[in-house]
Amino acid sequence: MKPSIRWATLGWTFFIAENAILSENRSMIIEQLGDENYHLVYGTLSTAATASIGYGYYQLRKAAQSSNVTNLLKSKPPVGNMAGAWIFMSVGIFLASQGLPRMQIPVSSSGGSSLQVRCPFDFTGKKDNDSSPVSGIDRITRHPGLWSMGLVGIGNSLLATSVPMRLWWSGPAFVAWLGGAHTDSRFRRGLGGQMDPMYDSLTSNVPFFALVSGKQGSGSWKALQHETKELNALASVAASTIWILRRIR
Repeated sequence: MKPSIRWATLGWTFFIAENAILSENRSMIIEQLGDENYHLVYGTLSTAATASIGYGYYQLRKAAQSSNVTNLLKSKPPVGNMAGAWIFMSVGIFLASQGLPRMQIPVSSSGGSSLQVRCPFDFTGKKDNDSSPVSGIDRITRHPGLWSMGLVGIGNSLLATSVPMRLWWSGPAFVAWLGGAHTDSRFRRGLGGQMDPMYDSLTSNVPFFALVSGKQGSGSWKALQHETKELNALASVAASTIWILRRIR
């Protein structure tokens, strides 16, 4: 295996493996070491794994700057790649934005010609349909936090112009896919949490699979549109557009 491929993949592999092994064997390790020492081991290994991911990126950039691929890194990716990157990054940032308070226009009319200045975030929020077992971005994926990073990573991987950097940027998607699947498996077995069977049957780990497969019924897309924080979504698209435009300048 080439050194550049090792730097691109080993950090992410270590991160996925240590999280899976420690969480799967949580009860046994706590019995042997105690709860405090378990969290100490978990935190130490997770920190080391995260540091190795960052160091791998540093080594890849360092190798690129001292080799003949510098001009390649500065080149523009194909139009198709940029379009795909924009889509993936927009959806990824969208998932993250929906976890924030609802954005609103800070100036509103209170009747007549008077204007009222208000907070740009609505912290009271419009409640989702409490009668439904699934609402909001849970309709898209059970793990929006993981997949937000994963989809942004895929977007950046499409913009990368070297194989090692594409592999490195693909790491968050593998964390979301494998980590999310392992969490689901543990919760189904009652390890570290619980998953309601109804919620499980109506949702998916992979984004949009439950919607596309029709698990949530014919009105699920319309319900998602109603439950979406619109200005947050527009801000997400704007952010990804700016990022792509900066990349191609």
